[in-house]
Amino acid sequence: MLQTSVTVCIPGTNTCQTIDGIQVDTGSHGLRILASALDPSVSLPLVSGSSGSSLGRRRMRGVRLGLHLGRGAPGRREAGGPARGLDLRASHRRQRSARRRAGLRPVQPADAHSVVLRGNGILGVGPFVADCGASCAASAVPRWYYDCGPNGCAASTVAVTQQVTNPVANFADDNNGVLIELPDVPDDGASMVTGTMTFGIGSQSNNLLGSATVLKSDSVTGYVTTDFDGSQYGSSFIDSGSNGLFFPSTTLFQCGAWYCPATTQAFSATIRSSSGAQSAVGFSVAQSTELLGTGNYAFDNLAGAASGYFDWGLPFFYGRRVFTAIEGRATPAGAGPYYAF
Repeated sequence: MLQTSVTVCIPGTNTCQTIDGIQVDTGSHGLRILASALDPSVSLPLVSGSSGSSLGRRRMRGVRLGLHLGRGAPGRREAGGPARGLDLRASHRRQRSARRRAGLRPVQPADAHSVVLRGNGILGVGPFVADCGASCAASAVPRWYYDCGPNGCAASTVAVTQQVTNPVANFADDNNGVLIELPDVPDDGASMVTGTMTFGIGSQSNNLLGSATVLKSDSVTGYVTTDFDGSQYGSSFIDSGSNGLFFPSTTLFQCGAWYCPATTQAFSATIRSSSGAQSAVGFSVAQSTELLGTGNYAFDNLAGAASGYFDWGLPFFYGRRVFTAIEGRATPAGAGPYYAF
């Protein structure tokens, strides 16, 4: 799991708390922190008329945010200031973060704490500004937002302006996306990896696109297309919040949720966008039981089964510079949403 630290403050004050163990997720949007991780001294105001969410019953706004990945690694620019008007979810319950806006792979909510989540929250820095956008504003989408009363809770519509927002989109500058850079890892993994998340795309000397291939994603879902093993998967996404590569296979043997071929298998796929741009990607899948038996945590060859979609999870990020551009925000390669690597 790719994690960082965030600092939250009571609006208009210097009363702050730095919270470690926050997952960095390019597959969701908004900052979600377990209520149990918040110090009682950081008493944040509840939004008037608040709805709940798929990851919590209380929704709060006016949070100042500071971010660090790799604890301020040299040569990387940290946040140029607080994220203005940021909404935050203080969560008592959780579910697997919905993939993009199509709600891919939803699961039932379960009681949550740091052991279950294996962290203290999620920092969603995906390709959209708002949490679930127009779909949640137009209809009550289950597992996103809900209203609770004496007789229980029911799914609720929420205006886009009141949804939890991508914190990077609220920066005064460097607000058009993020660049995540992680080093390569050995075939048997690594116990720990330190990388950087740089705010902005093409706005500073350390976040230039260079020779990266730009793949425009769908303006509604954020999906791109992956051609793999003779099939096309239009519901594909690049997601640092998934701890493996997930895709369909008729040849790879499974050990539970993970693939476990007898020997490491090499594959190739092509990720492409509707604009015609495409990029060939080579990857491998090792025996999951051997990988997990090493005691390591960072793997670039760990993969599991999926049905009808291709999830380029955290293993995809190792050894690459991966950009996620935010919808409607200008960049040297045009407006987002797009991925580039």
